[in-house]
Amino acid sequence: MGVVLGRGKNMVKRKTKYVCQECGYESTKWMGKCPGCQSWNSMVEEFEAVSTTKKRGFVTSATISSSKPQPITKIEHQLEERYDTHIRELNRVLGGGVVPGSLVLVGGDPGIGKSTLLLQVSGEIAKHKKRVLYISGEESLKQTKLRADRLNITYDELFVLAETDVEHIEKMIEEIQPILVVIDSIQTVYLDAISSAPGSVSQVRECTAAFMRIAKTSGIAIFIVGHVTKQGAIAGPRLLEHMVDSVLYFEGERHHTYRILRAVKNRFGSTNEIGIFEMKEVGLEEVLNPSEIFLEERSAGSAGSAVVASLEGTRTVLVEIQALISPTSFGNPRRMATGIDHNRISLLMAVLEKRVGLLLQNQDAYIKVAGGVKLDEPSIDLAIAVAIASSFRDSPTPPTDVIIGEVGLTGEIRRVSRIEQRVIEAAKLGFKRVIVPENSIGGWTAPKGIEVVGVNSVNDALEVTLGGMMSGSAPRFEL
Repeated sequence: MGVVLGRGKNMVKRKTKYVCQECGYESTKWMGKCPGCQSWNSMVEEFEAVSTTKKRGFVTSATISSSKPQPITKIEHQLEERYDTHIRELNRVLGGGVVPGSLVLVGGDPGIGKSTLLLQVSGEIAKHKKRVLYISGEESLKQTKLRADRLNITYDELFVLAETDVEHIEKMIEEIQPILVVIDSIQTVYLDAISSAPGSVSQVRECTAAFMRIAKTSGIAIFIVGHVTKQGAIAGPRLLEHMVDSVLYFEGERHHTYRILRAVKNRFGSTNEIGIFEMKEVGLEEVLNPSEIFLEERSAGSAGSAVVASLEGTRTVLVEIQALISPTSFGNPRRMATGIDHNRISLLMAVLEKRVGLLLQNQDAYIKVAGGVKLDEPSIDLAIAVAIASSFRDSPTPPTDVIIGEVGLTGEIRRVSRIEQRVIEAAKLGFKRVIVPENSIGGWTAPKGIEVVGVNSVNDALEVTLGGMMSGSAPRFEL
């Protein structure tokens, strides 16, 4: 049913619909479970104004564009000028800085530090005499001022506004003419033309479209803060992530001090880069050498530990992989992983059981990447396998070893990319030996003071790292 408003020819019918607040699925009737994302009790009633006036034809004057197709050879290409945020870790994730006219979505758990990071960015840009407008829809001006004082941000070029009306925000942007606008958060702002409540799917979608139009027409970079759901995804329709130019996720545990900024979408740079910060009393500080942080609490001589050199974009990060193998008390053994896909654990344990002869089918396996980092590249396979075997045999690996390699289903060790960069990073941190795929040896020069050992199979790697536990030999590459 709908309610008809107005008289005469221009009559507007108020249409009722139910929209899932998780995925944006629309239905004419309420349902307890959303057919789109299978979430319960997420369908909320919304109203939509639909004009009953008949239109002639299919094309209206509003849909006609004055632009015409051009040959691609005639289009002029210009390099995008970027604003330096003066925060190197953020510049790395964005691809070199903030692109004018870009729309960036920043998501993360409550209390993770999203507002702190963006206020610091605003302060750094304002410090260099460029105007910034920070719009807070969740906090008052006094609350924002308290945070700014704690972060020691006192610059005249930083303007703060506590407002949730998008039309008023647009007027203030036209009046102040900043180069950067921060919206904290998109779930609090609203458009009067939409009858649904702030934070609903319709409001989030239309408000984001309004900010996208402002960014593209005026050349102002806009950062939008987005809340996340229980599953860790940004709240609202998935269309929201398609509309913006970049999507950044702020990850980390609230009870730990380290935070990881990761780009999952970036039209102006790589999506493989990460930025690492440490939360302190005076705000977020950059961690320029994360390998030292991730390895500083490693205990030498403990079984079930292995160090791997992983690539995150252009940066090499050395992290510790820990494994705990214990006899199961259940019918089906448990496979639990933190920071690694648990399916990869099952695959590598199957390879160790079939190709090496380790009886792991009655063992529980708990695997963790120390420091809260998430790893997904193939080069960590061999380190996981060695950590599992080390815990199973209760035989520690040498504390000065770094293990790199992809494991195949037949037990072979396959080559990995950019091996020289990984070895150089291991040498900088004082490691004495690196176990790498034999096919990756050659064509590059390793630094002095580190031994590179090439292995062909998992058996060879276990023989080298666990000291005679397995049969076989491994070729050595002395430096």
